Amino acid sequence: MAIEATEIEQLIRAEFPDAQITITDLAGDGNHYAAEVIDESFRGKNRVQQQRAVYAALKGKMDGAHGELHALALTTKAPD
Repeated sequence: MAIEATEIEQLIRAEFPDAQITITDLAGDGNHYAAEVIDESFRGKNRVQQQRAVYAALKGKMDGAHGELHALALTTKAPD
């Protein structure tokens, strides 16, 4: 079952309410997305810490072969 870009954004927004979030459906199939998340809470954290926080916000949607989201190219950073 595919996942909608709006659902991905809602899940991320729940954990990062003030973030600038951009979701792009890379293949048009609802399974392969790119996300850019810019949030002040990332300041002072390394990229792995930032991305783990975003993946945690997805609440298992990428877990295993039965996950609704199969691929997410993730870019995270603190605002300039």
